[in-house]
Amino acid sequence: MSLTLFDTHAHYDARQFDPDRDQVLSALPGQGVELVVNPGCDLASSRKAVELAGRYPFLYAAVGVHPEDCGDWTQGQLDELRALAGAPRVVAVGEIGLDYYWKENPPRELQKQVFRAQMALAQELDLPVIVHDREAHGDSMDIVRAFPGVRGVFHCFSGSAELALELVALGWMISFTGVLTYQNARRAVEAAQAVPLERIMIETDSPYMAPVPHRGKRNHSGYTAHICERLAELKGITPEECARVTLENGRNFFGITG
Repeated sequence: MSLTLFDTHAHYDARQFDPDRDQVLSALPGQGVELVVNPGCDLASSRKAVELAGRYPFLYAAVGVHPEDCGDWTQGQLDELRALAGAPRVVAVGEIGLDYYWKENPPRELQKQVFRAQMALAQELDLPVIVHDREAHGDSMDIVRAFPGVRGVFHCFSGSAELALELVALGWMISFTGVLTYQNARRAVEAAQAVPLERIMIETDSPYMAPVPHRGKRNHSGYTAHICERLAELKGITPEECARVTLENGRNFFGITG
């Protein structure tokens, strides 16, 4: 079976790829991976994402400050993100959002301030956003609703089917990871079953969250096929159809043509 895949979220700037980054990336086209988006999580990783996107024709970048990394937020960071977003292969603002899971994360009010600032930047630049929402569904939705002109995706979706359908009604996308392949993934499975296929994207979130049968290993975009196959099973379609539709969804969402 040969699938043509779009991994819409993978962190190849991460230190886990330092030993063999070029080897891993260069092998992806031969594994059926047509496109990858690499989101930044702070200024350094956003710069690295832009640099990598300039070296691989299938790789695109997003720039943003993750809620776990926003503790030293300044206006200067927003200005640099604005400048980075002007690079030719930047297709989104992200990874941005809220994370209330870890107690040591920056204060919630600061996270919300930084999230709003980057949503406003995306609105200014007419770019979509990639949102990280962990244990912060209510506050994340409040901020999303405050920016009706911004379109986005909730990546690595962890909410309920009801929340997913509310986002879809607002014009947003939902993205699923290898969590769909885990035995205890009831909520993700229910959400994937509820959301129309034309509003779904797939991602690895590499180097994290490798799908079964590679769980526990370093993840990479070559494993996107396992996520596609599981989503196809849940939707009652062929993996080839699932790959085709999610590739098209990703292209349309990020504005990638050709």
